[in-house]
Amino acid sequence: MIRWIQRLFSPRAVDRQLGAELRFHLDQQAGDFMAQGMNREEAYRRAAIAMGGLEQVRQRCRDRRWENYLEGLSSDFQLALRRLLKEPRFSILAVAALGLGIGSTTLVFSLANGLLLRPLPYPHLDRVVAVDEYSPTDVNEKGTVNFLNYVDLRARTRLLSDIGIYDEGNIDVLGRDSAESIPGAITTQGVFSVLAVAPLLGRTLNHDDCLPNAPLVAVISQEFWQQHYGGDPSALGQYVETEDHRFRIIGVMPAGFHFPGRAELWLPLQTDPAHANRTDYNRNAIARLKPGVSVAAANAELESLLQEIHRENPVSNNNWHIRAVSLRRALTADYSRAVMSLLVAVAFLLLIACANVSYLLLVRASARASEMAVRAAIGASRRRLMRQLGTESLMLGAAGCALGVLLAYLGTPALLSLIPIELPSWMNFSVDVRVLFFALGIALLTALGAGLAPMLSSTGGDLTLALREGGRGQSSSRGQKTLRRTLIVVELALSMVLLVGAGVMVHSFRDLISQNLGYNSQNLLSLHINYPDRSYPDGSKARALVVELTEKMAALPGVISVAAMTEPPLESSWTRIFTIEGRPLPLKDMKFVTHIVITPGYFRTLQLPLLQGRDFSEADYDAPNVLIVSQSFAARHWPHESAIGKRVRFGPPWNQEPWHTVIGVVADSKMRGLQQAETAAVYLPYSSEVTPATFLVRASADPLQLAPALRTLITGIDRSISVSRVLTLEQIRERASWRQRFFSVLMTCFTGIALILAAVGFYAMLSYSVFLQRQEIAVRIALGASYSSVLRLVMSEGLRLVGIGRAAGAVLATGLTRLLQSQIFEVSPMDPLAWIAAVLVLIVVAGLAMFDPVRKAIRVDPVVALREQ
Repeated sequence: MIRWIQRLFSPRAVDRQLGAELRFHLDQQAGDFMAQGMNREEAYRRAAIAMGGLEQVRQRCRDRRWENYLEGLSSDFQLALRRLLKEPRFSILAVAALGLGIGSTTLVFSLANGLLLRPLPYPHLDRVVAVDEYSPTDVNEKGTVNFLNYVDLRARTRLLSDIGIYDEGNIDVLGRDSAESIPGAITTQGVFSVLAVAPLLGRTLNHDDCLPNAPLVAVISQEFWQQHYGGDPSALGQYVETEDHRFRIIGVMPAGFHFPGRAELWLPLQTDPAHANRTDYNRNAIARLKPGVSVAAANAELESLLQEIHRENPVSNNNWHIRAVSLRRALTADYSRAVMSLLVAVAFLLLIACANVSYLLLVRASARASEMAVRAAIGASRRRLMRQLGTESLMLGAAGCALGVLLAYLGTPALLSLIPIELPSWMNFSVDVRVLFFALGIALLTALGAGLAPMLSSTGGDLTLALREGGRGQSSSRGQKTLRRTLIVVELALSMVLLVGAGVMVHSFRDLISQNLGYNSQNLLSLHINYPDRSYPDGSKARALVVELTEKMAALPGVISVAAMTEPPLESSWTRIFTIEGRPLPLKDMKFVTHIVITPGYFRTLQLPLLQGRDFSEADYDAPNVLIVSQSFAARHWPHESAIGKRVRFGPPWNQEPWHTVIGVVADSKMRGLQQAETAAVYLPYSSEVTPATFLVRASADPLQLAPALRTLITGIDRSISVSRVLTLEQIRERASWRQRFFSVLMTCFTGIALILAAVGFYAMLSYSVFLQRQEIAVRIALGASYSSVLRLVMSEGLRLVGIGRAAGAVLATGLTRLLQSQIFEVSPMDPLAWIAAVLVLIVVAGLAMFDPVRKAIRVDPVVALREQ
């Protein structure tokens, strides 16, 4: 142990001991040779040769000592730092390329980490599943369960420990001065038992709380508790008051619990099974698997039980199916493929950055060939040289990693600012320990990958040739030239892939947001009101409120027209099954149609053309026997005749709702979302049973300027009315397309970075090629070659590499666009516009990168170039 400490802290003394020992062995060997008759000088020379060289043996002994490895590593880092500081342009370019590649990759990984990897705050998450029923014939009808089916499934299942259902939405809580809209959920007790999160205070909902007419109770979040009750434990037993009821607080959930979404208030679902039917699907469901039960086994049992329920209820048998998927998969279904596409894109970007730095290191290695040869000639082993070069690569990787993490840290808030909606609480995209370790790992792999080829190239050459060329400039072997060109082809090919991907995404997004909605979305404001049932207990009072609000809003300066509907355009989710008179269908074959309840003036406010018949009037209030249909609905069901006068009935076949007579046909429009291909819809006049609470206001200028006046007007009529979701229709449109916008912007940014890196690499390759060929170019010019021939000589190499890269990139791009297929809207993965644009952009960028090297080539001075030779 003492010798180890001495060797670590007194290296010179250890070296002196080693030198004395080697000298002793040299003297002994030389003595043997002198005894054989050799003179002293020859004996010592032969002894040194026999030992393998005194300095070489000394170096080998040093290399085998662990403390010398640490010392050598320290000196390697010091030498690498000095070398990199002496070449600031090279260092800045390399670190910037690595920083952009690592930063982009880390940024996207932080998205993937927040969506796919970071654990959700629920115990044994692998056993929590989301359950939904779905139509086998209508892909849009899915995601929810029927209440009566839930009751039966919960009672019969043997593989699930519990099932819970819930309805997510905002709940208006009354404060001292006005109502506050709080994200919340109406749930059964099963939701809390499935998630298995214990309350911070009190208890959660139980079976008795969810019985019809049970005492009203509430569970609140820790944040709600702190904000409204100051964290006082006496909040238990106090009341949360909504527009219609008072709920006694029975529990406080721990910090961070906000299921579903951003919920802060949970109220009991008290549905009476006697008043429910089996054709309404409006609840979300989650379940917990019993220990040892697989998702596949649970799916098989649920499907079997549902079919059993269908057989027991043949009248309501709609032939729907049921499925269970992991909760994380259900939550991330809309994002996972897009994130995977982005990970592939940034992996390509990282490869471009790696190839770029590798090329720069190769050029630098060529310039240092004579230095490496001299160091090898005086005893440095190949391993020692490779360690030195590897240290320089690692230092570049460390600097690139630091820059990349900084860019990711600064870029995350900017990235999230592109999202116009409040994300669920479980989506956390912060840079955590997992992201940092990922960045370090990527930096290490990138540094080693970028430095491997230069290390092998620099230490595996011919020493004699390198020393001979050392004084006459630089040269390259055929293998080195091929390697450098291959790296450039890789950069160009991957850039082509990203260009095609970005082109397809941008074209898709442009088509999505520029599609014809069927109505004029400009200068249109949407706002939602909630009024307490106790103040408006019947339809006549609610109607009077809607009429009064409509008239007073329309009288405001800057307002052109006002109307009300059940849900704003692009967010309509109410669908119903229907029957065409004279064409009865069994329940399982009945289709769904978007069902919208409106007030008179709705079509005028939206500027949605009325094609046939008439609009609604106040005389149609409480006249459920009329309706207006969309053009596609009329064409589908009465293709060769007028729809006017035809009749439709809603609900299942046994439902005795009245027949509705068609009085008008309006143009098709987008009501259920931008990506919904289905435009069929039916419009019914508002009635005492359904009073719309979303108002549309057509303004003469910026509609948001009317928002304060509208709020004042509404609260002036009744302070208990809350106003929420005040948005222009353009904002609703942006919210409906935010995912496509988000991923298109990211893909475009990554493609731009990739193009810059590829252009820099391509420029460096051509410049270095011209530098190596300057004597050849000088001889050609001296012998009478024209500038056009010199131009062809330089450009032919560049254009050949661009062509190879473009062809290779086209093959790879086919795979990426297939991966993007689920994220694009009405655009083929082989979209010719995107492919042509990608080729043109690549050629233009390559042409710009070629300009300066070509200019230098035709300006070569033969006298100066040949004098250098």
